Amino acid sequence: MINIDGNLLDDDKATLPVNNRGYAYGDALFETIRVNSGSILFWEDHYFRLMASMRILRMQIPMQFTPEFLEKEILDLITENGLTNKSVRVKLIVNRVSGGLYTPISNEVTYCITMSQIASPFYTITDQAYEVTLFKDHYVAKDLLSTLKSNNRLVNILGSIFAKENGFDNCLLLNADKMIIEALNGNLFLVKGTVIKTPPVADGCLKGILRTQLLRLLKKLPEFQIEEASVSPFELQKADELFVTNVITGIVPITRFRKKEYDTTISKRIVGLLNSRIRLGD
Repeated sequence: MINIDGNLLDDDKATLPVNNRGYAYGDALFETIRVNSGSILFWEDHYFRLMASMRILRMQIPMQFTPEFLEKEILDLITENGLTNKSVRVKLIVNRVSGGLYTPISNEVTYCITMSQIASPFYTITDQAYEVTLFKDHYVAKDLLSTLKSNNRLVNILGSIFAKENGFDNCLLLNADKMIIEALNGNLFLVKGTVIKTPPVADGCLKGILRTQLLRLLKKLPEFQIEEASVSPFELQKADELFVTNVITGIVPITRFRKKEYDTTISKRIVGLLNSRIRLGD
């Protein structure tokens, strides 16, 4: 079942018009959300990021778009799909209503919610090799729009194709200043000794939900020094560990970049702390 503007429809009967602005112009935002056994992880951060992004894109926020309303829409759809006791990946898309060319006829919005089951209820780390490279064909603009979870993801798509064609598991994206900002599907963290570093949002990286959670978590650990600062490609070779974060997979350690191989000790420790917070409902 899929939810389109509050209407629950079978997957094969859920359709969007060809003049949908998310389809026609990429005039849409989305949140990818993890739900474990009917509990939405980090819901408050998801909700406020969505509201802030809608304001930036000059979308009209409906009066009904309260945290309680959207949470109920998500959980009701999970129930309808028989996934109440499962781990679920939810995608909530908000787009401006159809009409107009580049200039919309209205700033009102419609929404759509889809979902699929996830195998594990908690974040896990495997010992599989995970090799990355730099994606240099296109660069991400160093501006506010780059930090939004919008439907304009061409750089990520082309980077994913490049990685697949060249035998890599992921690519790291660069901004116009040639600074590394993130991976194709998540934020990047570097570990060097007791310093844990991640690119700042000001450099154009996505303001990731799990990135926010980890920064809060790590700042409570006195043995680590946390930095939000620009990352040059040369720093990758000097790091002890690299890992990618997003709310669905959690933490994915990078094991190889060019000729450098990385440890995963800190990554495994952090994922354990993260799972502890999830179990406690924090």
